[in-house]
Amino acid sequence: MRTSSVLLLLFSAVGAQAQDRTTEAGDAGIEDPDAECQSYYYAPVSNAMGSFPTIRANVTSILANDTVGQQKFLAMNSSIPNIAPRGTLGGDFSQVTYDQAADPDCWWTQTQCVTPKLADLKPDVASVPEPRTLGYGFDDGPACGHNRFYNYLAEQNQKATMFFIGSNVMWFPLEAQRAVADGHQICAHTWSHPSMTAATNEGAFAELWYSIQAIKLVTNVTPTCWRPPRGDVDDRIRYIATQLGLETIMWGFDSFDWEAGTNNITTDTVQGNYDSLMAKAGSGAFDGIGAIMLTHELNNYTMQTAMDNYPKLAAAFDHLVPIAVAQNKTQPYVETNYSMPSFADCAYPL
Repeated sequence: MRTSSVLLLLFSAVGAQAQDRTTEAGDAGIEDPDAECQSYYYAPVSNAMGSFPTIRANVTSILANDTVGQQKFLAMNSSIPNIAPRGTLGGDFSQVTYDQAADPDCWWTQTQCVTPKLADLKPDVASVPEPRTLGYGFDDGPACGHNRFYNYLAEQNQKATMFFIGSNVMWFPLEAQRAVADGHQICAHTWSHPSMTAATNEGAFAELWYSIQAIKLVTNVTPTCWRPPRGDVDDRIRYIATQLGLETIMWGFDSFDWEAGTNNITTDTVQGNYDSLMAKAGSGAFDGIGAIMLTHELNNYTMQTAMDNYPKLAAAFDHLVPIAVAQNKTQPYVETNYSMPSFADCAYPL
């Protein structure tokens, strides 16, 4: 069944009882994750589906009816760095040979390089400039059952940076709208979460382009930042992102919450990673410059783990703020009718 057809379906009468799935505020009142994760009809998304790729499918080309996207890509294509795609979109690089010592492409997956080799590309953001500050953020949203998590953040008067997958935004638009309504910063996280260095030039462009368009359609803001899935980025992908007005946001520490239960990563491992970050803060490691840790809005486990660790993070750091606030970027979007506080004016008490 095509996604456009799925989006036209109302969820069952039982699930719909006493629920308002027509407004962001009404949707935010649903605290049962199972009920919140029922699909629902949202006219702006349903009416626009012909202008977007299939939900959750990797994007390998620009849609034939997207003349704006085609023209934008053609304008940059000849200047995109001549770096061949490698590996698979699913993140398998086992057959790839790469000179890690020379690292000609600043390929993060192999070397954790965040300073591009290509002239005129800005370094990735892997830390924040404010001392004893955690740039607080979460990948892979909007999670369909995130209201309890967002309620918790609201109770703490805590804002964060949310890296949204375009497909998820289209699938659960009211959840995406809540992030803006609650004062969180939104960045792009591609359309379908592929390993970007495996994509062709056009595929990489399309993954970013349609994630930007989805966020704009649903939330009325255009992001100026993005995070590569799995951190997989090189100078070719950085260049494409830069041409789309996106700053690349990475991290210095990884909770591995997304991997819990696989690849020998246990919940104890994840908690140990949180504890290690907080121990570093206590030792003075961030007295000169702040930190960014990779955490996720992915599922109930990752969100509950974030809530469990929040009081301890708040005690370990002087400030927990969205990355834009830690960068003193008061205009986080292309649109100028929305602003965030400067770091000095930050109103998030800890």
